[in-house]
Amino acid sequence: MYNSSDPRASLAPQPSGTAQSAATRFAAAEYARFYADPPQISDSFSRQWYARGQNFVLVYIEAESGAAFSRADQPDEYVVLLPDASTAVAVECQGQQHALPGYTIAFVPPGSSRIVVEKPGRVVLMFTTRSADLCALCGNAASYAEAHPHIPPFEAWPEPVGGMKFRPYSLDVPEVPGRFGRIWRCTTFMVNFLPAQFGPRDVTKLSPHHHDSFEQASLALEGSFMHHIRWPWTPNLHAWRADDHEHCGSPSLAVIPPPAIHTSRGLDEGANQLVDVFSPPRMDFSLKPGWVLNEADYPMPTPPA
Repeated sequence: MYNSSDPRASLAPQPSGTAQSAATRFAAAEYARFYADPPQISDSFSRQWYARGQNFVLVYIEAESGAAFSRADQPDEYVVLLPDASTAVAVECQGQQHALPGYTIAFVPPGSSRIVVEKPGRVVLMFTTRSADLCALCGNAASYAEAHPHIPPFEAWPEPVGGMKFRPYSLDVPEVPGRFGRIWRCTTFMVNFLPAQFGPRDVTKLSPHHHDSFEQASLALEGSFMHHIRWPWTPNLHAWRADDHEHCGSPSLAVIPPPAIHTSRGLDEGANQLVDVFSPPRMDFSLKPGWVLNEADYPMPTPPA
Protein backbone atom coordinates (compact mmCIF):
# COMPACT_ATOMS: atom_id res chain seq x y z
CA MET A 1 0.00 0.00 0.00
CA TYR A 2 2.11 2.86 -1.31
CA ASN A 3 1.36 6.56 -1.32
CA SER A 4 0.67 7.76 -4.86
CA SER A 5 3.91 9.79 -4.82
CA ASP A 6 6.01 6.68 -4.09
CA PRO A 7 7.70 5.24 -7.24
CA ARG A 8 6.95 1.72 -5.93
CA ALA A 9 3.26 2.38 -6.53
CA SER A 10 4.01 1.53 -10.17
CA LEU A 11 5.24 -2.00 -9.34
CA ALA A 12 3.09 -4.88 -10.55
CA PRO A 13 0.59 -5.94 -7.86
CA GLN A 14 1.19 -9.11 -5.87
CA PRO A 15 -0.62 -12.10 -7.39
CA SER A 16 -3.71 -13.45 -5.68
CA GLY A 17 -3.33 -16.42 -3.35
CA THR A 18 -0.10 -15.04 -1.91
CA ALA A 19 1.86 -16.24 1.12
CA GLN A 20 -0.06 -13.70 3.21
CA SER A 21 -3.15 -15.91 3.10
CA ALA A 22 -1.41 -19.29 2.73
CA ALA A 23 1.09 -18.92 5.57
CA THR A 24 0.74 -21.07 8.67
CA ARG A 25 3.83 -19.93 10.60
CA PHE A 26 5.99 -16.84 10.68
CA ALA A 27 9.52 -15.83 11.63
CA ALA A 28 10.30 -12.92 13.90
CA ALA A 29 12.09 -9.82 12.67
CA GLU A 30 15.76 -9.46 13.57
CA TYR A 31 17.36 -6.31 14.98
CA ALA A 32 21.08 -5.67 15.44
CA ARG A 33 21.99 -2.40 17.17
CA PHE A 34 25.67 -1.91 16.40
CA TYR A 35 25.71 1.31 18.43
CA ALA A 36 24.66 -0.57 21.58
CA ASP A 37 25.86 -4.17 21.10
CA PRO A 38 29.52 -5.17 21.65
CA PRO A 39 31.40 -5.98 18.42
CA GLN A 40 32.07 -9.60 17.57
CA ILE A 41 35.69 -8.72 16.71
CA SER A 42 37.69 -5.86 18.20
CA ASP A 43 41.39 -5.03 17.91
CA SER A 44 43.63 -1.97 17.60
CA PHE A 45 42.62 -1.48 13.94
CA SER A 46 38.88 -2.14 13.83
CA ARG A 47 35.63 -2.99 15.55
CA GLN A 48 33.48 -5.44 13.58
CA TRP A 49 29.83 -6.36 14.03
CA TYR A 50 28.27 -9.38 12.28
CA ALA A 51 24.54 -9.97 11.71
CA ARG A 52 22.67 -12.18 9.29
CA GLY A 53 19.49 -12.96 7.46
CA GLN A 54 18.56 -16.26 5.89
CA ASN A 55 20.69 -15.73 2.77
CA PHE A 56 23.24 -13.09 3.80
CA VAL A 57 25.76 -11.90 6.37
CA LEU A 58 26.36 -8.17 6.86
CA VAL A 59 29.59 -6.96 8.45
CA TYR A 60 29.69 -3.39 9.80
CA ILE A 61 33.25 -2.19 10.45
CA GLU A 62 34.62 0.94 12.09
CA ALA A 63 38.15 0.84 10.71
CA GLU A 64 41.43 2.65 11.26
CA SER A 65 44.14 3.00 8.64
CA GLY A 66 45.92 -0.33 8.29
CA ALA A 67 42.90 -2.50 9.08
CA ALA A 68 42.74 -5.53 6.78
CA PHE A 69 40.04 -8.05 5.93
CA SER A 70 40.95 -11.17 3.93
CA ARG A 71 39.00 -13.94 2.25
CA ALA A 72 40.55 -17.17 0.98
CA ASP A 73 38.60 -19.25 -1.52
CA GLN A 74 35.52 -17.04 -1.24
CA PRO A 75 32.75 -19.07 -2.97
CA ASP A 76 30.83 -16.18 -4.57
CA GLU A 77 30.65 -12.44 -5.17
CA TYR A 78 30.53 -10.09 -2.20
CA VAL A 79 29.83 -6.41 -1.65
CA VAL A 80 32.04 -3.61 -0.34
CA LEU A 81 30.16 -0.44 0.59
CA LEU A 82 31.99 2.75 1.64
CA PRO A 83 29.24 5.18 2.70
CA ASP A 84 31.59 8.05 3.60
CA ALA A 85 33.56 10.14 1.08
CA SER A 86 36.51 10.42 3.48
CA THR A 87 37.20 6.65 3.58
CA ALA A 88 39.48 4.83 1.14
CA VAL A 89 40.54 1.20 0.80
CA ALA A 90 42.67 -0.93 -1.49
CA VAL A 91 41.14 -4.17 -2.77
CA GLU A 92 43.42 -6.99 -3.90
CA CYS A 93 41.82 -9.71 -6.05
CA GLN A 94 42.62 -11.79 -9.11
CA GLY A 95 46.29 -10.78 -8.84
CA GLN A 96 45.53 -7.04 -9.10
CA GLN A 97 45.21 -4.15 -6.66
CA HIS A 98 42.39 -1.64 -7.00
CA ALA A 99 42.07 1.72 -5.26
CA LEU A 100 38.52 2.22 -3.98
CA PRO A 101 37.68 5.76 -2.86
CA GLY A 102 34.93 6.65 -0.43
CA TYR A 103 31.25 6.98 -1.30
CA THR A 104 31.36 3.93 -3.54
CA ILE A 105 29.99 0.42 -3.82
CA ALA A 106 31.97 -2.43 -5.34
CA PHE A 107 31.45 -6.11 -6.13
CA VAL A 108 34.40 -8.42 -5.47
CA PRO A 109 34.72 -11.67 -7.47
CA PRO A 110 34.98 -15.15 -5.92
CA GLY A 111 38.37 -16.49 -4.91
CA SER A 112 41.01 -14.95 -2.70
CA SER A 113 40.83 -11.23 -1.90
CA ARG A 114 42.08 -8.72 0.64
CA ILE A 115 40.82 -5.30 1.69
CA VAL A 116 43.26 -2.87 3.30
CA VAL A 117 41.96 0.39 4.78
CA GLU A 118 44.04 3.39 3.69
CA LYS A 119 41.87 6.18 5.11
CA PRO A 120 39.78 5.40 8.22
CA GLY A 121 36.01 5.22 8.32
CA ARG A 122 33.05 2.92 7.99
CA VAL A 123 33.25 -0.19 5.81
CA VAL A 124 30.22 -2.41 5.16
CA LEU A 125 30.68 -5.88 3.71
CA MET A 126 27.94 -8.25 2.53
CA PHE A 127 28.33 -11.99 1.94
CA THR A 128 25.95 -14.84 1.26
CA THR A 129 25.53 -17.52 3.90
CA ARG A 130 27.67 -19.83 1.76
CA SER A 131 30.46 -18.28 3.88
CA ALA A 132 29.81 -20.53 6.87
CA ASP A 133 32.71 -19.12 8.91
CA LEU A 134 31.08 -15.66 8.84
CA CYS A 135 27.66 -17.07 9.73
CA ALA A 136 29.14 -18.47 12.94
CA LEU A 137 30.31 -14.99 13.99
CA CYS A 138 26.87 -13.40 13.76
CA GLY A 139 25.32 -12.08 16.93
CA ASN A 140 21.96 -13.52 15.86
CA ALA A 141 23.28 -16.85 14.53
CA ALA A 142 20.97 -18.83 16.83
CA SER A 143 17.91 -17.27 15.18
CA TYR A 144 18.71 -19.18 12.00
CA ALA A 145 19.43 -22.57 13.53
CA GLU A 146 16.36 -23.56 11.51
CA ALA A 147 15.53 -22.03 8.16
CA HIS A 148 12.87 -19.33 8.30
CA PRO A 149 9.64 -20.01 6.38
CA HIS A 150 8.56 -18.56 3.01
CA ILE A 151 12.10 -18.00 1.67
CA PRO A 152 13.16 -20.27 -1.22
CA PRO A 153 16.69 -21.71 -1.30
CA PHE A 154 19.25 -19.15 -2.45
CA GLU A 155 20.05 -19.10 -6.17
CA ALA A 156 22.68 -16.77 -7.61
CA TRP A 157 21.80 -14.66 -10.64
CA PRO A 158 23.64 -15.04 -14.00
CA GLU A 159 27.30 -14.10 -14.28
CA PRO A 160 28.08 -10.55 -15.40
CA VAL A 161 28.90 -9.54 -18.94
CA GLY A 162 32.62 -10.13 -19.43
CA GLY A 163 32.86 -12.54 -16.51
CA MET A 164 33.67 -12.13 -12.85
CA LYS A 165 35.92 -9.18 -12.04
CA PHE A 166 36.20 -6.28 -9.61
CA ARG A 167 33.40 -3.80 -10.39
CA PRO A 168 33.25 -0.42 -8.57
CA TYR A 169 30.47 2.19 -8.84
CA SER A 170 30.18 5.69 -7.40
CA LEU A 171 27.26 6.39 -5.06
CA ASP A 172 27.21 9.97 -6.34
CA VAL A 173 24.19 9.53 -8.61
CA PRO A 174 21.51 12.25 -8.91
CA GLU A 175 17.92 11.47 -8.10
CA VAL A 176 15.56 10.97 -11.05
CA PRO A 177 11.78 11.40 -10.77
CA GLY A 178 10.03 8.03 -10.93
CA ARG A 179 13.13 6.01 -9.99
CA PHE A 180 13.23 4.49 -6.51
CA GLY A 181 16.55 5.21 -4.83
CA ARG A 182 19.96 4.26 -6.22
CA ILE A 183 20.04 0.53 -6.94
CA TRP A 184 22.93 -1.74 -7.94
CA ARG A 185 22.93 -5.51 -8.25
CA CYS A 186 25.41 -8.35 -8.70
CA THR A 187 24.98 -12.12 -8.83
CA THR A 188 24.32 -12.34 -5.09
CA PHE A 189 22.91 -8.99 -3.87
CA MET A 190 20.79 -5.99 -4.67
CA VAL A 191 21.66 -2.83 -2.73
CA ASN A 192 19.50 0.30 -2.68
CA PHE A 193 21.34 3.32 -1.24
CA LEU A 194 18.29 5.44 -0.52
CA PRO A 195 18.41 9.25 -0.47
CA ALA A 196 18.74 10.66 3.02
CA GLN A 197 15.47 11.81 4.56
CA PHE A 198 15.89 15.12 6.39
CA GLY A 199 13.57 15.56 9.32
CA PRO A 200 10.89 13.14 10.54
CA ARG A 201 8.95 11.25 7.88
CA ASP A 202 5.45 12.49 7.09
CA VAL A 203 3.19 10.03 8.93
CA THR A 204 0.45 10.56 6.33
CA LYS A 205 2.73 9.20 3.57
CA LEU A 206 3.99 5.88 4.92
CA SER A 207 4.41 2.79 2.71
CA PRO A 208 3.10 -0.38 4.39
CA HIS A 209 3.72 -3.33 2.07
CA HIS A 210 4.84 -6.95 2.16
CA HIS A 211 7.01 -9.43 0.27
CA ASP A 212 5.86 -13.00 -0.22
CA SER A 213 9.19 -14.78 -0.61
CA PHE A 214 12.22 -12.73 0.44
CA GLU A 215 13.66 -10.88 3.40
CA GLN A 216 14.43 -7.17 3.36
CA ALA A 217 17.38 -5.91 5.37
CA SER A 218 17.41 -2.21 6.24
CA LEU A 219 20.77 -0.82 7.36
CA ALA A 220 20.46 2.50 9.21
CA LEU A 221 23.59 4.62 8.72
CA GLU A 222 22.36 7.97 10.05
CA GLY A 223 19.52 9.13 12.30
CA SER A 224 16.98 6.81 13.87
CA PHE A 225 13.97 4.83 12.70
CA MET A 226 10.79 3.25 13.92
CA HIS A 227 10.28 -0.06 12.11
CA HIS A 228 6.56 -0.90 12.04
CA ILE A 229 5.95 -4.60 11.30
CA ARG A 230 2.67 -6.53 11.34
CA TRP A 231 2.19 -10.23 10.70
CA PRO A 232 -0.98 -11.65 9.08
CA TRP A 233 -3.66 -13.32 11.12
CA THR A 234 -4.46 -16.91 10.20
CA PRO A 235 -7.19 -19.28 11.43
CA ASN A 236 -4.67 -20.66 13.94
CA LEU A 237 -4.35 -18.21 16.84
CA HIS A 238 -1.13 -19.92 17.95
CA ALA A 239 0.60 -18.65 14.77
CA TRP A 240 -0.22 -15.00 15.44
CA ARG A 241 2.53 -12.56 16.36
CA ALA A 242 2.19 -9.18 18.07
CA ASP A 243 3.04 -6.10 16.02
CA ASP A 244 6.56 -4.68 16.23
CA HIS A 245 7.08 -0.95 16.64
CA GLU A 246 10.83 -1.14 17.05
CA HIS A 247 13.01 1.91 17.60
CA CYS A 248 16.52 1.59 16.18
CA GLY A 249 19.21 4.24 16.16
CA SER A 250 22.22 4.10 13.88
CA PRO A 251 24.17 2.17 12.97
CA SER A 252 21.76 -0.75 13.08
CA LEU A 253 20.25 -3.49 10.96
CA ALA A 254 16.63 -4.62 10.76
CA VAL A 255 15.82 -7.86 8.92
CA ILE A 256 12.15 -8.04 7.93
CA PRO A 257 10.73 -11.51 7.19
CA PRO A 258 8.12 -12.41 4.61
CA PRO A 259 5.18 -12.03 4.46
CA ALA A 260 5.02 -9.39 7.22
CA ILE A 261 3.59 -5.98 6.37
CA HIS A 262 6.20 -3.33 7.11
CA THR A 263 7.18 0.30 6.79
CA SER A 264 10.02 2.31 8.35
CA ARG A 265 9.75 5.87 9.62
CA GLY A 266 12.73 8.21 10.00
CA LEU A 267 12.54 10.12 13.28
CA ASP A 268 15.45 12.53 13.66
CA GLU A 269 15.37 16.22 12.83
CA GLY A 270 18.58 15.84 10.79
CA ALA A 271 19.51 13.19 8.25
CA ASN A 272 17.93 9.72 8.38
CA GLN A 273 19.78 7.36 6.03
CA LEU A 274 18.73 3.80 5.13
CA VAL A 275 20.30 1.23 2.81
CA ASP A 276 18.03 -1.64 1.74
CA VAL A 277 19.65 -5.00 1.02
CA PHE A 278 18.21 -8.05 -0.75
CA SER A 279 19.85 -11.42 -1.43
CA PRO A 280 19.48 -12.52 -4.18
CA PRO A 281 18.38 -9.46 -6.22
CA ARG A 282 14.71 -8.55 -6.51
CA MET A 283 13.04 -9.35 -9.81
CA ASP A 284 10.31 -6.68 -9.52
CA PHE A 285 12.83 -3.84 -9.11
CA SER A 286 14.96 -5.31 -11.88
CA LEU A 287 12.04 -5.30 -14.31
CA LYS A 288 11.60 -1.52 -13.91
CA PRO A 289 13.51 0.20 -16.76
CA GLY A 290 16.29 2.41 -15.46
CA TRP A 291 15.94 1.48 -11.78
CA VAL A 292 19.06 -0.72 -11.60
CA LEU A 293 22.00 1.53 -12.42
CA ASN A 294 24.37 -1.25 -13.52
CA GLU A 295 21.81 -3.41 -15.30
CA ALA A 296 23.99 -3.48 -18.44
CA ASP A 297 26.73 -5.30 -16.49
CA TYR A 298 24.56 -7.90 -14.74
CA PRO A 299 21.87 -9.73 -16.74
CA MET A 300 18.66 -10.98 -15.17
CA PRO A 301 17.49 -14.56 -15.09
CA THR A 302 14.59 -15.31 -17.39
CA PRO A 303 11.58 -13.63 -15.71
CA PRO A 304 8.83 -15.97 -14.54
CA ALA A 305 5.87 -16.34 -16.88
